[in-house]
Amino acid sequence: MLLLNRYQWTVLFAAWLGWGFDIFDGLLFNYVAPNCVPTLLGLTIGSQPAKTATLFWTGILTSVLLVGWAGGGIIFGYIADRIGRSKTLLLTMVLYALGTACCAFAPNIWILMTCRVIASLGIGGEWAAGASMVAEVVPEKSRVAAGALLYTSAPAGLLLATFVNYQIAGVILAGSPEISWRFVFLTGLIPAVIAFVMRLFVKESERWKNTVANTKPPKLVELFNRQNLPLTISGFLMAVTALLTWWSCNAFIPVVATGLARTAAVDQGLSQTATFALVEHWKVIATNSFNLGGFIGTLLTIPAAKYLGRKRMFSTYFILSSAAILMTFGLPLPPEVRLYMYFAIGLTVFGIFGSFTYYLPELFPTRLRATGSGFCYNTGRLIAAIGPFLVGTIASRGENALSSSLQVLFCIGFVPLIGLAFMPWVIETKDRVLADFEPIS
Repeated sequence: MLLLNRYQWTVLFAAWLGWGFDIFDGLLFNYVAPNCVPTLLGLTIGSQPAKTATLFWTGILTSVLLVGWAGGGIIFGYIADRIGRSKTLLLTMVLYALGTACCAFAPNIWILMTCRVIASLGIGGEWAAGASMVAEVVPEKSRVAAGALLYTSAPAGLLLATFVNYQIAGVILAGSPEISWRFVFLTGLIPAVIAFVMRLFVKESERWKNTVANTKPPKLVELFNRQNLPLTISGFLMAVTALLTWWSCNAFIPVVATGLARTAAVDQGLSQTATFALVEHWKVIATNSFNLGGFIGTLLTIPAAKYLGRKRMFSTYFILSSAAILMTFGLPLPPEVRLYMYFAIGLTVFGIFGSFTYYLPELFPTRLRATGSGFCYNTGRLIAAIGPFLVGTIASRGENALSSSLQVLFCIGFVPLIGLAFMPWVIETKDRVLADFEPIS
């Protein structure tokens, strides 16, 4: 149950907005890739070379995003323990908003990549600051529910990205795919405006201020000492398994939906304009199915953490994630059924992330909370970056891009099962209160 006062709700809402727009800005490229990539490379949208290039560059740019995301998460997690959660939250929001908006003016694929790197630093840094701030401000009994509720902003961010892309690329500029993606990127400025408004209402965490006044400044190397190394390993192993699975699946939702829609359009003899409309519509179906499943799955981590504990909760989600992926991409399903099967992937692959907003802060003491949470959650992205790169590279080499994508994504279904082998190193934090270091003597 969430028993929060007005200010605690304000902090939760501020962090909720920060993470939601974080996801919104981070994934806009995935929606516009089928139009953006061919345009920047001088290819005809919808042609076979364009499809192959889109698969290849979606993999590369998603992996680059994850590497920058990891770097930003580690750097700004450390900064958040130094200068505070509130200042870091606002700084990162402005950074990723400006980086995303600059993508709208990219004249070539390399400038686009540079802008994505700038945005990724802010995107990675926001999570640790927001999660730490919420964990420290809300009451102990409400921390799990508040953490899970915080992560519901992720499917909300994806839903907003889906809506914005559809309204711009599928309705307003439906007949101009060569330029519509630039206007989609421009909407990435919205978080910068929100950040300036939030600055008026969000104060610094009292728990952090009390700790920083009485303890030594944190050092990244402390995560690897005898006391903290088991905590770091536990958080990292769970995060890397979930991240590798999520990004390998999510990064290619628009690509898979586009391939299915174009195949259906050919079978139905649709015109080019009707094909573009069908493509955008099927992107919405697949993404909304994934988002709805993710929203429900995120909320289900609350009772799962309470009744199963953290370790059994992770095991359950990993087993169900594997089953959902293998069924979606392995069974001979009709195109539209495959789109709606993304609900099951969202419920499990997406849903598990509702736990990290409370599990990782539970592992570390206050003076290392943002540093440790940011390191575990974002270092995993360095390994997770391999997933989209391999999926895009392997799939782009097949003669049939859609068929190749489905085959590679099917293999991703075995990744969550690897997470089960990590359980002996996972630390159970059920009923644990947030820890603090002793004051300096």
